[in-house]
Amino acid sequence: MHKSKRAWILAAVLTVGAIAMVFPFLWTVITSVTSGAGLSATPNLIPDDPSLDAYRTLFTTTTFARSVANSVGLALAVTVIQVTTSALAAYAFSRFEFPGKRAAFALYLATMMIPMQVLLVPLFDQMKSLGLVDSYLGVLLPSMASAFGVFLMRQAMVTVPRELDEAAMLDGAGHLRTFASIVIPNVRPAMATFGIFAFMSSWNAFLWPLVILRSDELKTLPLALASLQGQFTTEWDVMMAGSVVSIIPMLALYIFAQKYIIQGVAGSGIK
Repeated sequence: MHKSKRAWILAAVLTVGAIAMVFPFLWTVITSVTSGAGLSATPNLIPDDPSLDAYRTLFTTTTFARSVANSVGLALAVTVIQVTTSALAAYAFSRFEFPGKRAAFALYLATMMIPMQVLLVPLFDQMKSLGLVDSYLGVLLPSMASAFGVFLMRQAMVTVPRELDEAAMLDGAGHLRTFASIVIPNVRPAMATFGIFAFMSSWNAFLWPLVILRSDELKTLPLALASLQGQFTTEWDVMMAGSVVSIIPMLALYIFAQKYIIQGVAGSGIK
């Protein structure tokens, strides 16, 4: 097949794929600006009378704004804590030698294969015994460490030459100074990548917040979205407005940090 013809075919396939992936988001936006009366039938691709009433209803008649703030705060806290703990643990696994190191690392990675559903009852029992049910700390505490983060950061750190560590040690630097001044600057793409993954995971978390939280004022964004769906009737324009609000921050974050994601995944050897 001629080279230019193959290029055209590839471009066509990619275009169709892009449209297929973008269309659900476009449909969500269209539905959110279509008045409730117009949703008795299928919304048009170009609404006859677009309106932002659904967004006004969303933020004036519900606690959605508080839920957005809750999710932002928890996601930022989880991201900072997980990046810190993962980087420290990865440094230990990549630089220190101690008995059982390989077994400990393998056992730690094996925890990624345990479904969250299996851990719900023991985690809830622990949080209840600590008096942390229906609290931000109860949501945050089980998310303070990440096996995936340790793996990603460790894979990046093993690529940093040991000679840099040795040079720093000769200049009188200890492990903490070497970690902060030598290793961390060389693994920033991996840190940024994991930070984005951690933020997205916390932002989209539904099951554990559903189990541990009770008060409406503590609800996170996914819980607030679920509460917009009624048992018998649903205001789809309001619900889709909430979906748009929840998608935009993630979309902006990914666009801003796209190059870091590519560099981090490529540099850590993840396929």
